[in-house]
Amino acid sequence: MTDGIAFNRLADLLRDRGEPTRYQGGALRTRGICHDGDSPGTVAIRRGANGGVVIFCHKCQGNAEFLAALGWTEADLYDQPLAESERRSRPADDTWIPCKERGHHRVAQYVYRDEHGTVVQGATRCNEKCFAQWRPDPAAKSGRRWRLTDDQGNRLVRTVPYRLPEILKAIAADRVIWIAEGEKDVHALVDHGLEATCNAGGAGKWTAEHAAFLKGADVTIVADRDEAGRKHAQAVVETLRGVARSVYVVQARTGKDAADHFAAGHSDAAFVQVWVPVPYPADPAVGR
Repeated sequence: MTDGIAFNRLADLLRDRGEPTRYQGGALRTRGICHDGDSPGTVAIRRGANGGVVIFCHKCQGNAEFLAALGWTEADLYDQPLAESERRSRPADDTWIPCKERGHHRVAQYVYRDEHGTVVQGATRCNEKCFAQWRPDPAAKSGRRWRLTDDQGNRLVRTVPYRLPEILKAIAADRVIWIAEGEKDVHALVDHGLEATCNAGGAGKWTAEHAAFLKGADVTIVADRDEAGRKHAQAVVETLRGVARSVYVVQARTGKDAADHFAAGHSDAAFVQVWVPVPYPADPAVGR
């Protein structure tokens, strides 16, 4: 019976998540969900010589980040149940989220990394739109703690924007950096060839610490079409004054946010410009 082996479990999981797969060169190929899915077919999945499954991402040059994005550990790569000693050392189910006891399940996980690629924190979203944040903690059974502060409310992790390593490379390449209100919209922008970021926690959580990483950048902010989105965009603008080279604020032509805009079939050029608080130096001066 083979329907329980690791290879088929993984193939079924990718199918259930709607991830595109195809067979090529003797391997099952899928996109690199470990780096925002920007390289279709970059991950090769093969049956191992001694059973199990072998995964290799040609961009990450390994499998660790792909497994983390998928919610798997190395133990999940094996067909047979682990020995008792191995089970004791295996991390708890990575798909667990605080609202799981209410029957919710995780539909997305976003990992925040520093400029060196080290995981700083993560954020999860469930099918009922609950959001929860975690930080790495090797002392915890699952390898994470579901709070970013200590008992006195002091923050225990650095404040970094989403996709920081990619954003720093984009700034060095003189590309425009787009700022959205949440990770889902960031990925909508990235899927259309743009470099995008956001802060964890949604509207009202962007700070000067986030902005400091965008020094000298040309920035376009996508403001959500509601009061919270307007206030959030204004707050982001204020942190970027004297930091970014230029700042433009746009809104979706259709719908509330970037995801709605692209879902309606619009291109990035079709966003509605609503404010040019810090015009690009070569542009005519434009006010509110």
